[in-house]
Amino acid sequence: MSVVMARGVLYLHSAPSALCPHIEWAVGSVIDQRLDLQWSPQPAAPGMFRAELSWVAAQGSGAKLASALRGWAHLRYEVTEEQSAGADGGRWSHTPELGIFHATTDVHGNVMVTEDRIRYAYEAGAGDPAAVYHELSLALGESWDEELEPFRHAGEGAPVRWLHQVG
Repeated sequence: MSVVMARGVLYLHSAPSALCPHIEWAVGSVIDQRLDLQWSPQPAAPGMFRAELSWVAAQGSGAKLASALRGWAHLRYEVTEEQSAGADGGRWSHTPELGIFHATTDVHGNVMVTEDRIRYAYEAGAGDPAAVYHELSLALGESWDEELEPFRHAGEGAPVRWLHQVG
C-alpha cells in the first residue's frame, strides 16, 4: 500500500530559546527527519525566536505536527497542510492564550466553514445578529488571526527551509 504524500509549512512564530531544541525534536519525530532549524529573533516578542519549515510527509502530518506542539507554554505556531489526493487541506493555529484552532482549507488556503457550523451559528444567535457574527468569527478563527498577525509580519523575508520525508 502506497503512502499518500502531502506538503505544508510550519510557522514557528515565537518560542523561548530553551524550548527550541525540544521543538526540533518533536517536529523531527513527526516528519521522521533530524532537524537543525535556523532560528532568528522574533521582533514582535523580544527574547523569543522564530523559524519556518516547509515539509513533505505522509498525508495527515499537519495534524500530527499541531498535536506534537500543542499546549507548550509561550509557543505560537501555525501548521498548514495543502490538499492532497482524497483529503482536504488544513490549518492549525496555536497561541498560549487561545489554545489551538483548526480549519479545513481549500486549494487557495481559504478557511471553509461547513453547513453544520453555519446552522449552529444561526441557532446559537437566536435572532441576535451580534451573536451570529460572534459564532461565525469563531468558525473562521478570527481571534487567532488577530493575535498571530503581528508575528506573521515580523517574519516577512525570513528564510524558509524545505524538507522531504524519505522512505
